[in-house]
Amino acid sequence: MKIAIVGTGYVGLVSGVCLASLGHQVTCVDKDFTKIKNLRNGVIPIYEPGLSELLKKVENNINFTDNLGDALIGCKAIFIAVGTPQDEDGSADLKYVIQCAEEIVEKSKDDKVIITKSTVPVHTGEKIKKITDSRKDIKFYIASNPEFLREGCAIFDFINPDRIVIGSNDDYSKDILLEIYSSFSIEKIVTTDIATAELIKYASNSFLATKISFINEMADLCEKTGASIKNLSYAIGLDSRIGNKFLNAGPGFGGSCFPKDIMAIVNMSKKYDCKLSLIESVIDSNKIRQEKMSKKIVAILDNQLSNKNITFLGLAFKGNTDDTRYSPSISIIKKIARNNCIIKVNDFQALENAKKDLAEFNNIRYHQDPYEACTDSDLIVIATEWNEYSKLDYSIIFSKARDKKILDLRNILDGEKIQKIGFKYFAIGKKND
Repeated sequence: MKIAIVGTGYVGLVSGVCLASLGHQVTCVDKDFTKIKNLRNGVIPIYEPGLSELLKKVENNINFTDNLGDALIGCKAIFIAVGTPQDEDGSADLKYVIQCAEEIVEKSKDDKVIITKSTVPVHTGEKIKKITDSRKDIKFYIASNPEFLREGCAIFDFINPDRIVIGSNDDYSKDILLEIYSSFSIEKIVTTDIATAELIKYASNSFLATKISFINEMADLCEKTGASIKNLSYAIGLDSRIGNKFLNAGPGFGGSCFPKDIMAIVNMSKKYDCKLSLIESVIDSNKIRQEKMSKKIVAILDNQLSNKNITFLGLAFKGNTDDTRYSPSISIIKKIARNNCIIKVNDFQALENAKKDLAEFNNIRYHQDPYEACTDSDLIVIATEWNEYSKLDYSIIFSKARDKKILDLRNILDGEKIQKIGFKYFAIGKKND
């Protein structure tokens, strides 16, 4: 099928390349001509493992343009995959979605199915329908198809989905989406109305954020009581009713989805006079979490940050991505950097994005080499769970560090081995002597 995708950000680009891999003829549209030019030359604007290689394989099934009118010619389905940034009140800003819908309606020359792939509040489909109703000569069908892609393994998630949600209020748009996803088992597909489909994404992310906040609070209790968060997480994760995912204690959640989506669903609930007290407490818990991690750093350095060198290994909100949006690492660095200290940082993909986030500070040093970042350090903080950090030679780092202390905010190191080298090792969810 010929498909257009408007927006070549994370969701739009990954979805477009993956849909092309299924055999569809895909045109990705973006107003940023520089980005389009780069994509035509195979230059990917984001870091996502395997995406560049997959784009090369499907180059005959995909093209890129800044001309929406051209992209619409002959295509049955148009996915809206533009950004929905957080507005000042915490709600999702729909201006790009609305602009996109208006342009589709204006430039279409035949019947179309308009599908929201962007994360949008419930009843956004109704807003789009009001726009499409302005054209009397063409029939537009509205549908919702939320994405559930994890940064760092998005291609795997697309090809091996837990579920594919199709929200539609008519048979035609549902059938079009079923055809688009016909290579997947029908058991993977959930069909529902548009409003429910729109809400599923928010509900999913809110529940996962709740799991993270829960296990982080359990980690605090473990530190106070002398229990082990690793063993606790493993044991409760064996319960099939709970599952073992999102039970790794750490510095809190970040990224482009969880913080934004839980704020949006709370804002949405207020409009319908439906208080979501549990999710509101998750928002508060995550903010407090990063404050606690900052205080932990200060305590390890005996409340003396002046003239200290503090190393942060990891800047992205998680491993295998260059995304620093709402990154706990960035948030903690901002709190610490306001003191008279030097912050030395390393990340395998996120250095350039972090430079933009931390541009206000002149006491941050950026290092491509993690060993250089640890030189003369008074405290090394493992802030992002890059697997590469667990494979570093810490005996070399021991020889380079000034004060031999490591705070592992992700619990990815073997504490016993690190201590045998000579470091004083501080973990999360474990009582530190």
